Amino acid sequence: MSKNNIENGTQKINLVIFASGNGTNAEALMERFKRHKLIQVSGVVTNNPEAGVIRKAKAYGKKTIILTPEQVTDGNAIYQLIQEFNPDYLVLAGYLKLIPAELIQKFPKRIFNIHPSLLPKYGGKGMYGYRVHEAVKANKEKESGITIHYVNENYDEGEIIFQKVKRLDQTWSAEIIGREILLLEHEWYGKIIEKTIMSHITQNAQ
Repeated sequence: MSKNNIENGTQKINLVIFASGNGTNAEALMERFKRHKLIQVSGVVTNNPEAGVIRKAKAYGKKTIILTPEQVTDGNAIYQLIQEFNPDYLVLAGYLKLIPAELIQKFPKRIFNIHPSLLPKYGGKGMYGYRVHEAVKANKEKESGITIHYVNENYDEGEIIFQKVKRLDQTWSAEIIGREILLLEHEWYGKIIEKTIMSHITQNAQ
């Protein structure tokens, strides 16, 4: 995208959201960017034909691409499928599959993920959602939080962009911890995506 297009408002930066489940973060992002001057969600991708995010995307007028099991691991196939969304950035919002290396190479530092812990703690394959909060509770952690990071070829190991700490009450259950962390996710994910993209625009314009 050129600086002139951005300034003239002739083209928006397109986010493509990847999600596997209910899609509350995806919904928060679609709501945040629905009237944004420069950024919009152009489409949704899921690996789960029963995912709640499909209904949420439809409510916002966004098409959802449902990947087959074979397509999930084929970065080139995914890349071709999402071209109809004219993607500039990919945003993982509860997407549970590993992003193929071919796709990462096509979007260097342009794939975001959010994780419900302070990475590198409680990250890696199989550590997502409620499993993270159960582990935090079991280990009697005094704090947890969120991590927003770029995606690389390993689960939860990409360069960290932002972290927010939440002090935990020791009487909280894993369920309560999860609710508190989800509030942070909804509050900060869109803000940090926007801030990072605007920083990229400024850098590219110089």
